[in-house]
Amino acid sequence: MIAHGWRVLLLLLMLGLAPGGQAAPAGSVWLLSVDDAIGPASADYLLRGLEQASEQQAQLVVIRLDTPGGLDSAMRQIVKAILASPVPVATYVAPSGARAASAGTYILYASHVAAMAPGTNLGAATPVQIGQVDKPPVPPEQDTLARKQVNDAAAYLRGLAQLHGRNADWAEKAVREAVSLSASEAQRLKVIDLLASDLPALLRQLDGKTLVAAGQALQLHTAGANLVEHLPDWRTRLLAVITNPSVALILMMIGVYGLLFEFINPGSGVGGVVGGICLLLALYALQLLPVSHAGVALILLGLAFMVAEAFLPSFGVVGFGGVVAFVVGALILMDTDAPGFGIPLALIIALAVVSALLLGGVLGMALRARRKALVSGDAGLVGSLVTVTLVRADNPFCGSVQAQGEQWQVRCATPLQAGQHVRVTARHGLTLEVSATAPTAQGA
Repeated sequence: MIAHGWRVLLLLLMLGLAPGGQAAPAGSVWLLSVDDAIGPASADYLLRGLEQASEQQAQLVVIRLDTPGGLDSAMRQIVKAILASPVPVATYVAPSGARAASAGTYILYASHVAAMAPGTNLGAATPVQIGQVDKPPVPPEQDTLARKQVNDAAAYLRGLAQLHGRNADWAEKAVREAVSLSASEAQRLKVIDLLASDLPALLRQLDGKTLVAAGQALQLHTAGANLVEHLPDWRTRLLAVITNPSVALILMMIGVYGLLFEFINPGSGVGGVVGGICLLLALYALQLLPVSHAGVALILLGLAFMVAEAFLPSFGVVGFGGVVAFVVGALILMDTDAPGFGIPLALIIALAVVSALLLGGVLGMALRARRKALVSGDAGLVGSLVTVTLVRADNPFCGSVQAQGEQWQVRCATPLQAGQHVRVTARHGLTLEVSATAPTAQGA
């Protein structure tokens, strides 16, 4: 029965680990959907989707986009993949009410076809300030680093606009002044190519058009083409979860405390396995995110202090210093103000409170153990009640007893009997001095 269960589990894993692409006839239209902040997960999803669409000889990839923006590094990965794709890419901001803000504007400009649904908007492409946690925002004209970032972003978006013959002046204005446009205004100003109410309408408008992708001119036949929706697979969903900064921070906490539990109670295996997996996942997520190295160092230092409190006689000083270091590190952990990549203050406080409670519990157990009387060594032997296991035949005043899991030689002022209860009064090397107990004591 157990072997059958393992076979079923292995089969499910093999199915879950299989590539997420769908087999489709050549000339199909592939649909990829992004409806969250642009990050490592969405970049991995789009890059693999474009690669699989090329392998299966799709004639067009449609990216249905709704994003508030995201990380510059992930956005640039997506833009590079679109520009290098041998399959034309049409980015479609939909449904109505969606937006292509910040990083989404760059992806829209990089695509071979830029389309929007009515009631959508794009723009606000000014790069967010990085590393501004410990000081107030500074106007760009007074901040050299900010000017460099804005100039670089403006030149980047202008280059994408010129590449596809779109409005380059408005592209630069979207970066320098953070302006936005509605879908109808974007079409009027030639920021986008098409305005379509839904996906079938977009495919009808694209039918017969010729696009240049990777240096080759390709004519589209999308009116009756087979549409393949490529949904995010397990890898993308897992990556989206663990690259959430809040989840990464929680995984780090679970990992450290799991390993601590394993060190305190070796042999159980649960703490070591769970803690090791969570800690590795947290470290993998953090290396994909724009984190502050000082924040990571403070978090690890704080956790180390809280762990050390369980082994050092510091009466809480080291432990509560670790809580402070953890809170400060978590506050400055993310080195970006991009939407969707912040850590809520409430979560930081909750984790700090949990750590403080665990630390208080450890201190409480230590204080209770300190007040208890010793139960080992001479302090545990002298005064204890033991049972005579053997009496010497040649000397009834001497014999053996079982004490603290060991056999001891004893001598007594009165004759001993096997099974008799005696009390240890002193220890002389490897011999114990005992005295016979009263009947009431024996029954105790």
